[in-house]
Amino acid sequence: MLTSSTLTASAIAWKILLGDDGCSEGSPKKKELSEKKLTRYFVDHRRVKLEAGSGGDGACSFHSEPRKEWGGPDGGNGGNGGDIIIKVDRQVKSLSHVSASYRGQNGESGRTKNCYGRNASPTYVSVPVGTVVKELGRTLADLALHGQEYVAVHGGGGGKGNRFFLSNENRAPMIATPGEKGEERVLQLELRTMAHAGLVGFPNAGKSSLLRAISNAKPAVAAYPFTTLNPHVGIIKYRDHEQLAVADIPGLIRGAHLNRGLGISFLRHIERCRFLLFVLDMSSPSPWEQLQHLQYELDQFEPGLSQRPRVIVANKMDLTGTQENLEALRGHVSQRVIPVSALTGDNTEELILHLRELYDGHLESNAESGEKPLRW
Repeated sequence: MLTSSTLTASAIAWKILLGDDGCSEGSPKKKELSEKKLTRYFVDHRRVKLEAGSGGDGACSFHSEPRKEWGGPDGGNGGNGGDIIIKVDRQVKSLSHVSASYRGQNGESGRTKNCYGRNASPTYVSVPVGTVVKELGRTLADLALHGQEYVAVHGGGGGKGNRFFLSNENRAPMIATPGEKGEERVLQLELRTMAHAGLVGFPNAGKSSLLRAISNAKPAVAAYPFTTLNPHVGIIKYRDHEQLAVADIPGLIRGAHLNRGLGISFLRHIERCRFLLFVLDMSSPSPWEQLQHLQYELDQFEPGLSQRPRVIVANKMDLTGTQENLEALRGHVSQRVIPVSALTGDNTEELILHLRELYDGHLESNAESGEKPLRW
């Protein structure tokens, strides 16, 4: 006598012999995404088109009922269109999820028997803390608190039914108005602060590798320049549960302040960081010249930008000949130089501890000025 377990085992054996792995022919196995496609980009500015909902139309009807020959008008008003509201959410850290356009819901039209149309619900757009709303370069709102809201566009008003126009002079109005159209605007959303620290350097200086070594971010790394075309943000977690955000800024080129390449957009990323990490390629012949060119590009974009709290990171110290360049670099600059190797992870602990010192100084300066610090 065959038991159910014996039948099950036999069925599995036949499937293996026939080459059936349990997947249907119409649903092939999904391909694994590459690491570059899995990386999440950080977006700190977005252009958004907003169109609020239109109001519902008013109804034109008359009451009809047996033995009521003169029932009168009973067309209801239409509902109001939905607003679009920009709301701050502390759980949101980037503008990457914000769509290019939003359209509000339309209000319902009025009906007979004096039934009003339902007002449309508002549409919410969640943004991070510190988002600045601009229109044609003019600041409309500075959203700095969790839960703060800004009504970007208002929905259209509902139309009036013919019941609304009933008067002693007009006992049978035949007029009903359509709903108003909602407002339309094109706004720019920008983050006032992108991250606590920003990695600044020329292409192929090892910024992405350094971000991998000191944080939880996994940006794409390759042996060619301009591997990073969008900023990445990594989080450094300390034992006291404090978190520090570090941004990997795409590499600058000479003449970036003249908008060569994508210079202006890259420099705007740097502008939104509280302190800077100048990453230098120590395998180059004169790394101190890299620092001079980087500082020149920043100051040409915004005077004094390179003088923010900063540290010089001498990267690629695992290569031969870099020790001599390190001594020469220290002779050309007066700021602190931290030699690291992003590939092997050597001396990254010193950099992480120094970042915490800069972060604590940032908190103290904000406490003195009364400004609320950025926390991740």
